[in-house]
Amino acid sequence: MILPTSMNFIAAAAGAGGPEVLQPAIGPLPVPRADEVLIRVLAAGVNRPDVQQRLGLYPPPQGASPVLGLEVAGEVVATGAAVAQYRVGDRVCALTNGGGYAEYCTAPAAQALPWPRGFDALRAAALPETYFTVWANLFMLGRLVAGESLLVHGGTSGIGVTALQLAKAFGATVYATAGSDEKVAACLKLGADAAINYRTQDFLVEIQRLTGKRGVDVVLDMVGASYFPRNLRCLALDGRLVIIAFLGGSKVETLDLMPIMTKRLTVTGSTMRPRSTAQKGAIAEALRAQVWPLLDEGRCLPVIHQVFPLAEAAVAHALMESSAHIGKIMLSVAA
Repeated sequence: MILPTSMNFIAAAAGAGGPEVLQPAIGPLPVPRADEVLIRVLAAGVNRPDVQQRLGLYPPPQGASPVLGLEVAGEVVATGAAVAQYRVGDRVCALTNGGGYAEYCTAPAAQALPWPRGFDALRAAALPETYFTVWANLFMLGRLVAGESLLVHGGTSGIGVTALQLAKAFGATVYATAGSDEKVAACLKLGADAAINYRTQDFLVEIQRLTGKRGVDVVLDMVGASYFPRNLRCLALDGRLVIIAFLGGSKVETLDLMPIMTKRLTVTGSTMRPRSTAQKGAIAEALRAQVWPLLDEGRCLPVIHQVFPLAEAAVAHALMESSAHIGKIMLSVAA
């Protein structure tokens, strides 16, 4: 296959700043390492870590592409010398280490998965970041199992939609918080057993009411410090709090630690990007075995709120920061 020598991509032209720093640019194609595939990108997802990187708060790991974009779907156009599982022409979606806002992107082959049955590029590209994150945090760290209960904050975010649907599919009772009556209704439509408007209701009071004061087994939290004390009080005996972002800050000024001892709580959290290829590959294999069959059946599907052309990445970022979306914000890169 003859490849072009240059490609369009989105650069943070003026360094860290607002969405306006994202500008179309032209540069060379990335070259796949021995364990990587080169993907002609058809679609890419927009995620909160992209916003944090644009703001200068989430720098890429050493050796990763400085270009934004952590998930793509497209066609394999070249493979590294050590890649055996994919060939040129295969359609894959991948969790990238960066570089997704571009016409071509590399990704470790271990972090790539085939498109589920019946998927187009946009739906396939909407999978990696949220499904890898939810599986690793909710099911691996959080140890959620059938018969348990979950509170997921931000139930209509990309992460929230994924967590809500997967938890229900695997037999959990699911409660969600959301910031408007419209978003509460969306959570219920997606399968939540109950949804709480955090702007008009105290989620702690509602969880105590909904669970008969027992609490939930797992809380998946993206807010951080401002929710931390109430999250602890929401948990049942042997409960687990899993923190994956700090939209409400990372520093708790005053805190009573007693609930952690008296209820034998586990407080944990993680980031995805710094993990090794082997660690991410293990998550990919778990998804292939446990989640891809559900997607093949048309279950637990991603919800796409709006699609923008690649050149309008700045507008997509502005929408992400507004939190007005329900589900995923996507970039269409090629037809």
